[in-house]
Amino acid sequence: MAAEQPRAEDARQPGGSSDKPGTAIMGILNVTADSFSDGGRWLDPALALSHAQAMAREGAGIVDVGAESTRPGAARVPEEAERERVVRTVSDIVRWRSEQTALGENACGASLLVSVDTTRASVAAAALAAGADIINDVSGGLLDPRMAPVVAEAGCRYVVQHWRGWMGPDGAAETGQADCAYPGGVIEDVRDELMRRVEAVGKQGVAAENIIIDPGLGFSKPGIDTNFTVLAGLERFVSTGYPVLVGASRKGFLKAALRRDSARSGCPRSEAGAERDLDAATAATSALCALQGVWAVRVHAVAATAAALAVAREWRKHEEREKHG
Repeated sequence: MAAEQPRAEDARQPGGSSDKPGTAIMGILNVTADSFSDGGRWLDPALALSHAQAMAREGAGIVDVGAESTRPGAARVPEEAERERVVRTVSDIVRWRSEQTALGENACGASLLVSVDTTRASVAAAALAAGADIINDVSGGLLDPRMAPVVAEAGCRYVVQHWRGWMGPDGAAETGQADCAYPGGVIEDVRDELMRRVEAVGKQGVAAENIIIDPGLGFSKPGIDTNFTVLAGLERFVSTGYPVLVGASRKGFLKAALRRDSARSGCPRSEAGAERDLDAATAATSALCALQGVWAVRVHAVAATAAALAVAREWRKHEEREKHG
């Protein structure tokens, strides 16, 4: 690990403020055919741009563009196809951002940051050339050894996620590729492995102040207990000094928690309202993460999360007032 770690509040936030601006919202833009929640919905370039614009209006400070699904059991997208989709989408968003900037710094989208969700260095390089600001690598640099040098040369922000390998269709580890056991406890093991990846990419030239960490909810973390234990222990990740990104949106452990609650109450939830319920659960999770001081939450439904974070900010403000008089 780097000798001097950056403080989370020193990291540049969406909107340009560094004065403890609170938790940012990273809106998910999947230009994929098979993402677990909204695969195929935003494949059309015009629809992708329109969705990015809508998320910015709803309160997203970052849009995270992904052209390859990382859901359990997903097939890999050919590299050229991923690169083409990402560059096209990033270019469209950056062009729109420039138009908004010309209208003034307070125009919707003028301060929007563009993140790219990829594990491939060639895709990252092409996206950065097209104007992307952040590379979000779910493998933390493990899948492509060229990734860290590309990020280091660009001097961009880099999300290093905890990752052990691809997951099978049922969420279990692929044989020989991943391990879901945490003999030292999930919080300590995930934190230690993540910090080793931070140290590794640092040795490859990625500046400490550009690193963001993500505990990787759902990745090699089966079931309710494993993932909620990580969430309950977020302070261990925030205390590293690195900005923390949390991606819980619509994930299986939230579904399982809602099913457990439904069984306990004896009142089954309607399948028709499943996405609505998951977005409400995601918003609640996001608010609790904000109270733990995370840098950003990665979500599908931006408006619901923006409302939840507004309440969390008021809660925190009044909590501080009570503490200090």
